[in-house]
Amino acid sequence: MNSKSHELLRDVNFKRGPDQHTFTAIGRCPRTGRLGVAVTTGEIGTGGRVPSVMANVGAVGTQASTDPRLGPLAIKLLELGYPAARTMAELEASDPYIEYRQLGIVDRFGRTAVRTGTSNNPWAGHETGDGWVVMGNAVVDEGVVSAMANAMREYEADDIETRLMHSISAGTDAGGQPDGQRAAAVLVHENEGYAIINLRVDDHDEPMKELWRLFDRMRPLVPYYRQRPDDPTLGRVVDWKKERGIE
Repeated sequence: MNSKSHELLRDVNFKRGPDQHTFTAIGRCPRTGRLGVAVTTGEIGTGGRVPSVMANVGAVGTQASTDPRLGPLAIKLLELGYPAARTMAELEASDPYIEYRQLGIVDRFGRTAVRTGTSNNPWAGHETGDGWVVMGNAVVDEGVVSAMANAMREYEADDIETRLMHSISAGTDAGGQPDGQRAAAVLVHENEGYAIINLRVDDHDEPMKELWRLFDRMRPLVPYYRQRPDDPTLGRVVDWKKERGIE
């Protein structure tokens, strides 16, 4: 084990953690380099526990009986230069509860790694593609993850945030979790040191519908919020929208 990663993981007192039954899509855009995670689940606060993303480094989703520290730890390993597969191997070797976890990783080159532990609640599984991972646990059947994967392929020409949104929407439409969903989130980074999209819905009867509403309002504003840190004279967002005919 690399000495840096060994030291990083050696002092972590891993916990089995609470169950985070959910389904998640993770991906990298080959055109822009954007990295992101989209997730929906029956438990509130999922946007604060499942996704971890760092621009030019990678995107990680951690769920099932999860320790929320796993995501940031994976990001640190990716930042050290470890590829997705090596990062997963380091976590596997260090976490005594790895069989209770479901982990997905996409690194800055679009390389992927995913693991569904043997102690995940059924149905649990995953699929991978070119620069993306979809995974779910405690969902109604394998059709949920299959629908998510099909959506990633179908919307391949779109930007990654749109593909991720369509993926978890497809999983929802395919049945999602037996008790339904109450929360949803999408987190996307490009080259800045902050998220260009970071949206969450919690404790909502139709979280995907509400997340789409927020997403459709936010997406046209991304250029404004990317430009404003470098141009303090840009003015108010309401005026910027009006000039461009954005509602």
